[in-house]
Amino acid sequence: MLDFIDQKRAALHTHLRDHVDGEVRFDEGTRKLYSTDASIYQIEPLGVVLPRTTDALRTAMQIALEMHVPIVPRGGGTSLSGQSIGAGLVIDCSKYLNRILELDSVGRSARVQPGVILDQLNIALAPHGMQFGPDVATASRANLGGMIGNNSAGSHSIVHGKTIDHVRRLDVILSDGSTVTLKPRTSDEWRRCEDRTFLGSIYREVRMAVESAATERSRKRRGCII
Repeated sequence: MLDFIDQKRAALHTHLRDHVDGEVRFDEGTRKLYSTDASIYQIEPLGVVLPRTTDALRTAMQIALEMHVPIVPRGGGTSLSGQSIGAGLVIDCSKYLNRILELDSVGRSARVQPGVILDQLNIALAPHGMQFGPDVATASRANLGGMIGNNSAGSHSIVHGKTIDHVRRLDVILSDGSTVTLKPRTSDEWRRCEDRTFLGSIYREVRMAVESAATERSRKRRGCII
């Protein structure tokens, strides 16, 4: 008799296989392969999806949401603290969603998919005299999506800055299945974003964290915290 985990895995596998344009891998070998990264940890996922398109990525996330399955984003698996492993559904963008969509030498910018490798991007940028700053040791394998998630730095971050210093805009899928564009905003724009939506709740939480940290920093400056 199948236990609950096996039943949940079988149902998830069926829905993903029927609706997602991509590779849906739930075999034991794949689950073992994706249970490790560059860290010392090992956690076996329910299964793995390699979406071929952004629509397939969105569909996979919506299915996971509806079935209450946590999502584990995965790229090159170079994380040292276990960030790319977990007991949920691994979504790996490195095989198919790995194209450089646009290079603008005048505006000194690039638009990429999350599976683009750092070395791949820098090779394309080199003829234009540009480089994506953070020079992580795993540049031949590190995906840009993972670098954004980890805010990767590298040994010369004091000169080049961290990943966050080089990102202008992000098109993302939130955990409720909605799609949004994230970019720097003015104070007025920020306040307008605090509506009664899931995105608005994120803005409110971030605002509370920033204001709390600002208050604490102010107190430390005045010597009020011991």
